[in-house]
Amino acid sequence: MNEFDQKYRARFEKLSSTNLSDAMDALGFRGYTFGIRPMQEKWRKVVGPAVTMRMTAAGQTPQKTHLGMNAISAARPGDVIVIENGGRMDSSCWGGVLANSAKTKGLTATLVDGCVRDLDDCIDCDYPVFARGTVVCTARGRVIEAGTNEIINFGGVQVRPGDIVLGDSSGVVVVPQERIEEVLAKAEQLWQKEEDMIAEIRSGADILEVDAKYNYNKMLAK
Repeated sequence: MNEFDQKYRARFEKLSSTNLSDAMDALGFRGYTFGIRPMQEKWRKVVGPAVTMRMTAAGQTPQKTHLGMNAISAARPGDVIVIENGGRMDSSCWGGVLANSAKTKGLTATLVDGCVRDLDDCIDCDYPVFARGTVVCTARGRVIEAGTNEIINFGGVQVRPGDIVLGDSSGVVVVPQERIEEVLAKAEQLWQKEEDMIAEIRSGADILEVDAKYNYNKMLAK
């Protein structure tokens, strides 16, 4: 078991993307992306350290290996592959062969700022993929892998190898690896406050009184 699994995985899995986004807002920096969603409802939540991959347009420089192979090779069980493809909707950069390879190695998921294909294959092997959508055309002749395990731009957020990514039905957030402790502490505080509010509302308390008690509009104040 790696350090992330030992120290943090259970704490992250208790939280939502919105809890973490609110925590980072409260701490004064952005960690949220937008428009990148699970491609199946059953893939409710994924979390793990990032292995990054950067795509670029195909051209005169050839690709030495099939895209994704280097990232899968570099990843450890529990990692999440995070792919920068500039939000492109006209080409895929993840498919069925890669999903089966990643699943066999014990990876958690693949998140793509762009499109995937072979979604049925991903569903059949139950390998979660998050993306902006699906497309049927191949990546061949359209995009190539330009780099693995380097800084990328993922939905407007910087992601480095080892940063923590969490995706759920609301979207994807990125937690810088050096700020895990403070983000988790703030997110857990916000989560508990919201849980307490919901419990009081469900017990019949007046929502305006609950709002005043917890000062919900200023929850993100430091």
